[in-house]
Amino acid sequence: MGHQRIIDAAKRSGATLNFKPIDTGKIFAASGGLPLAKRPVQRRNYRLVELRRWRDESGVHLNLQPKFHPVPDRCSALVAIAATLSGLDIGPLSLALMRGCWAEEKNLADEDTVAAITSSIGLDGAALLEKSKSDEVAAKLEKYTEDAMEDGVFGMPWYQVDGEPFWGQDRISFVEKKLGL
Repeated sequence: MGHQRIIDAAKRSGATLNFKPIDTGKIFAASGGLPLAKRPVQRRNYRLVELRRWRDESGVHLNLQPKFHPVPDRCSALVAIAATLSGLDIGPLSLALMRGCWAEEKNLADEDTVAAITSSIGLDGAALLEKSKSDEVAAKLEKYTEDAMEDGVFGMPWYQVDGEPFWGQDRISFVEKKLGL
């Protein structure tokens, strides 16, 4: 819900966004986080209340319980990294992928779906999917994940400004302050 807002904040402040897709499963395992299905019912229920609040506040279309969430996100992460290594801005791709999951009921664990979403925003989805299967891209995913663990990342979205961490789209106002907005 905060993706476009963080992109807009970076533009207004002149900051550069460095998207670094990571293996969220490894992050959760390393930081003690639990996958959604393993969280206590009270926490799952409250999460839905918060999602509804933020959806209503932001005006962003969002299915509170998307059909294909959670699913493995490796394919999406690898395609995004392939795009980055190809010199492309993955901000719009990230938004399209998140919209696919959270608003359009698309399965981001499916390669053809990820390629189609990628193509829908004017990128060559088939070529990026093929590139995503390279050792170079896999190594970059591992590196980003290791770096994230070293930086103390434990949840998503995660923003970092001048070494200061911010977890969650509900912290974007603090990011904006840190950026001088």
